[in-house]
Amino acid sequence: MTEPPRPPGDYGPGGPPHDPYSPGAPPPTSGGGAYPPPTSGGGAYPPPTSGGGAYPPQGGYPPQGGYPPQGGYPPQGGYPPQGGYPPQGGYPQGGYPPPGGQYGAPAGYATNDEKTWALIAHFGGIIAGFIAPLVAMLAKGNESPTVRAHAVEALNFQITWGIASIVAVIIAMCSLGILFFLPLVTWLVVLIFSIMAGMKANEGVLYHYPMTIRMVK
Repeated sequence: MTEPPRPPGDYGPGGPPHDPYSPGAPPPTSGGGAYPPPTSGGGAYPPPTSGGGAYPPQGGYPPQGGYPPQGGYPPQGGYPPQGGYPPQGGYPQGGYPPPGGQYGAPAGYATNDEKTWALIAHFGGIIAGFIAPLVAMLAKGNESPTVRAHAVEALNFQITWGIASIVAVIIAMCSLGILFFLPLVTWLVVLIFSIMAGMKANEGVLYHYPMTIRMVK
């Protein structure tokens, strides 16, 4: 009779060497090529639970304190921030959108329209005298207290120095041209202070003209 085949490695000394890759051969459990058998079904090997390649990391996943870690993104306190979005107090100056909810309107104005009329009241007086602030007050003064305040200041100044200019012309004529420079002086006063008031108005600040008789309230 023919002897049945023996398992690899069962031939004793001098027999064929053990072949761990031969069909039906059990995996080695000792020596340089040993590896442990699977510890779960399906032949899967569980991932390491310690060391540099451990997964999940020690302490569980996600890490303690939630994900992302503290100080990360979103900001501490959750997203959106406490108090809603946009943050309390509005956006920073020059941000999106600027305070007041209007684009380009500086502090002191609710809209760009108010700023435009305030600038007309001050700068317009250089060319049109008291007419420019009067038009600004009549057109927008009843709707905007801010525009009215700028227009009243400019109107009182232009009326005061309009009268001064007329008096200067009369004096220059009566002096036979000797005091010809008086009308020029009054015009320079109007020019300088109107520019100063217009620059302040552009920043949203109400300028109070000096040397002015406030006849209009």
